[in-house]
Amino acid sequence: MDFIGALSWVNMRFLLQGFLVTIQVAAVVMIISLLMGILLGVLRYLELPFLSKGLGLIIDTIRNLPLLLIIFFTYFALPQIGVRLNLFWSTVLAMSVFESAMISEIIRGGLLALPQGQYEAALATGMTIPQTLLLILLPQALRQTLPSVVSQLIALIKDTSLATIISLPEMMHHAKIIYGQNTAYVIPMFVMTAFLYFIICYSLSRFSKYLAQSSVS
Repeated sequence: MDFIGALSWVNMRFLLQGFLVTIQVAAVVMIISLLMGILLGVLRYLELPFLSKGLGLIIDTIRNLPLLLIIFFTYFALPQIGVRLNLFWSTVLAMSVFESAMISEIIRGGLLALPQGQYEAALATGMTIPQTLLLILLPQALRQTLPSVVSQLIALIKDTSLATIISLPEMMHHAKIIYGQNTAYVIPMFVMTAFLYFIICYSLSRFSKYLAQSSVS
């Protein structure tokens, strides 16, 4: 092991460049998957004829596929039908599809856990379905499912490392390049990447606890 050489400024700057890409991918996927996950969860909860069942079939299929397979599909298969995306957007698309499906089931479960009487009472007072969802049901469901959603987002951050298989220049890919030049850097690079993953994931979990406490108070 050579921690001094592995943690030189040149190596650390290169590793942090990959870390920045990891954060960028995770941030974009979080925004897309949260919005799409909530929308899909609501549509499934409403049990609309044909649409909800069709979405359910698609979502269940995606949830039972390996994320790595979806990444391969977006990068290698989509160009075969004329859809060409760069490494960054291929990863974003693949992860957004997968995470949206996962989060939609969390949101749907949170909505189903609420008393049915709230939905019926809100409609009885003259509120529309969108008003009932936005003002009554979704705030409660999001509060209840916050720990599960955050856990899924933390998994999302760690899953960005899978994109190294298509050579996305994220943190694990850069770490692999560094220790590929010197095998004495393997353990130091694993320690540093673990530390950086821990920092961002732990920060997210603490922020979620703060939000949960704020919503209670």
